[in-house]
Amino acid sequence: MNNAADNEYQWPICTACGHELWHSEAGRLACRRCQERADRDLAALAGGGGLYRALALALAPGASNGEARVSGGTRSAPLPLRLEPLSLSARGGVVTVLQDWLVDWHEQLTWSHPRWQGSLPEQLDQVVSALRNNLEWAASLHPAFAEFAAEVAALARACRRQVTGEKPERRIAVACPCGGTLRITISTPGTRCAHCGTQYTRADVLELPLAGRDIAA
Repeated sequence: MNNAADNEYQWPICTACGHELWHSEAGRLACRRCQERADRDLAALAGGGGLYRALALALAPGASNGEARVSGGTRSAPLPLRLEPLSLSARGGVVTVLQDWLVDWHEQLTWSHPRWQGSLPEQLDQVVSALRNNLEWAASLHPAFAEFAAEVAALARACRRQVTGEKPERRIAVACPCGGTLRITISTPGTRCAHCGTQYTRADVLELPLAGRDIAA
């Protein structure tokens, strides 16, 4: 005979942040708040005043991030370009990551392979537009929307750090009651313990006790 507890209904939660879904969000995999957050991150990357194009201004050594320029007394000259913004802006960086996601979405929807035209900034605008147009579907039905949203947020943060000199958030280790360790930042939307599988909301994970010493970002 089955235990009644085994059959207890579990209210659906957002796969991205772990919060319970509203009644109006029934049937979705992710909440509208996480969808809107992903939309803002995508919008921040694109356009003439977006973070992606601003990376070009951060390529020179010492530009935008407060680094001191190498003086004439040093033994070696600085690199002609800063590697971090270059890796983000070059092929294989931001544009390629987003294009890979769009290809995946087209495959999920059994659509033909997307096509890219123009320069990398122009391709960035194209892929961002396509992703934003299909964000409602992805947040509702794509099984990997949580991973997509996390990756887009990480790209936006990385670009913002290179453009503004903003320091990365400090990461801390917190302890799950099962004995596992979760590494989070203050803005972590939610996370799952890899050891026991418990899904934590942002509020819940921030209430967990520290696990040893803080770790560097």
